[in-house]
Amino acid sequence: MNKLSDMMKTCVIYYSRSGNTAMVARTLAEELNADLIEIRDLDDRKGFMSSFRSSIDALRESKTPIKPEKVDLSGYDLVYLGTPTWAGKPAPAIITLIDRVDFLGKDVILFTTMSRQGGEGAIERMAEKIGARGGRIINFFIQKTAGKELIQVREDTLRTINEKDLKIYEAR
Repeated sequence: MNKLSDMMKTCVIYYSRSGNTAMVARTLAEELNADLIEIRDLDDRKGFMSSFRSSIDALRESKTPIKPEKVDLSGYDLVYLGTPTWAGKPAPAIITLIDRVDFLGKDVILFTTMSRQGGEGAIERMAEKIGARGGRIINFFIQKTAGKELIQVREDTLRTINEKDLKIYEAR
């Protein structure tokens, strides 16, 4: 594996409303030397009523306008995909993205942030949808963020990288 073309390319794709998932994604990208791709939800998801509506959208797996509209994974061998957990489901922006992306032959590591509970449901749903699109889930993790400052979220992510031995995947 001397040539640059032989090296595995990794990307971290994420959606974040509050900044917690963004902190996890940025930490992963820095530590794992991966490209970082943010998915933006063009619907306004701020404020209490919007937050309530967002949870309903997540439960219904409603589609939402996103930017970028699609991500080309052809240059990547390994994809990290992250979302906040809303009502036990992935955020609508991530569901929309998954439905638009070709995961055929891609190794995928899923992650979700959650304040209290429901992370397992979000991981399971993403895994189902990605598996149906030809992706292979090789690992996952759930990060609790309730009451934590972003620096604590970063430290938890660094700990997870070590505990899950995530750096092993870049050496393949």
